[in-house]
Formats: sequence, C-alpha cells, structure tokens
Amino acid sequence: MQTTYPLKIQAIRSKGQQPRLYVSFPLALAAAIGLEPGETVQWELLDRRELHLLRHRVPPPKTRRRASAARQSEL
Repeated sequence: MQTTYPLKIQAIRSKGQQPRLYVSFPLALAAAIGLEPGETVQWELLDRRELHLLRHRVPPPKTRRRASAARQSEL
C-alpha cells in the first residue's frame, strides 16, 4: 500500500469574502482508514511541518479479517 499521497491545497476566492483553503483527501487513503463523507475530523498542529488528522468517532471496520489470519490468531 502506498504510504504518501502528495496533493495541492486549493484556494476558493468568492467575491467580497476572504479566500478559503481546501484540502482534498485521496480516495485510496480514505478507503484504507474507512473515512466516510460527512465525518467530522480535527487537525492537530504539531509544528510548521506536521499536522495530524484526528478522528473522534472511528466506525468499526466494514471488512472481515481474512480466514487465514483468523485461523492463525486462534492457534
């Protein structure tokens, strides 16, 4: 699985308003962590180079574990 996802920050400029910045979340990454549309998240600023995305309510995984992995954990 890819671990880095480069993206560009988008600026939306509406007449008479301050510009707003938007970050798009790559679908592959969203699928890997089970991120859903409309979910509330929060950014945590660690320093000028690093942000963490925090999820307060993490839904249970929708996929089941593979049968071989389940058998190995039972042994």
